[in-house]
Amino acid sequence: MERWCNKVAVVSGASAGIGAACTRALIGAGMVVVGLARRQERVENLRSGLSPEQQSRLHAIKCDITQEDQVLKAFDWTCRQLGGVDVLVSNAGIIGTGELSERDDRAAMRSTIETNIMGTVYCVRESFHSMKKRGTEGHVVIVNSVAGYQVPNLGPQLPSLNIYPATKFALRAMNEIYRQEFQRHKTAVRVSTVSPGIVDTDILPEQIQGIIKQHMPMLRSDDVADAVLWAIGTPPNVQVHNITIKPQGEKF
Repeated sequence: MERWCNKVAVVSGASAGIGAACTRALIGAGMVVVGLARRQERVENLRSGLSPEQQSRLHAIKCDITQEDQVLKAFDWTCRQLGGVDVLVSNAGIIGTGELSERDDRAAMRSTIETNIMGTVYCVRESFHSMKKRGTEGHVVIVNSVAGYQVPNLGPQLPSLNIYPATKFALRAMNEIYRQEFQRHKTAVRVSTVSPGIVDTDILPEQIQGIIKQHMPMLRSDDVADAVLWAIGTPPNVQVHNITIKPQGEKF
């Protein structure tokens, strides 16, 4: 990780869970981190747990990644104030409740698609153009899920996962599309996904948390952050395409 010291990382969904863990891990590795979040105050609160020197390397920007204009402003600030982007951790995501087969579920589905897919598109696009302009090594890490490889069957006692797995399957395809495009442009930018099993975060709807936490093992957010650090810490000639991690004893 030494080569990333004082380089700039952008983390979306940095206010809690995996995003907050990645923010702390990247700061601990010596990077300058721009934390994007709708709940900017939570990223500011995260600062209080850092050393004074580390606090100077954390920048919190209020940004709803479903709003393209807000993403453009956030990356414009990063490029003007910090010189550009070296690493992106595209982490922000949500799980919509309801069922695909219901007639009144459009809002939940649209919000999930706009966050998980289009928000990723906006952030990766702006990061890549910054990395390409810098002409140096860059790395895009997309936080995916095992639900992007197999749709979990949670049983009839739990609510449907709605369109969430479909968005994660899309991220799996996008990872390969980005790999091909980054090569086509003859850049040194790599792209990886990290696909965890169930992680103990507030992304899970309450009705799912109440049952799963009692009966299923879960990963910690720090476990996922460790995988992100490992991926970007590999030598520049290594393309880490996907890392799948599950809690020991996971049932699917």
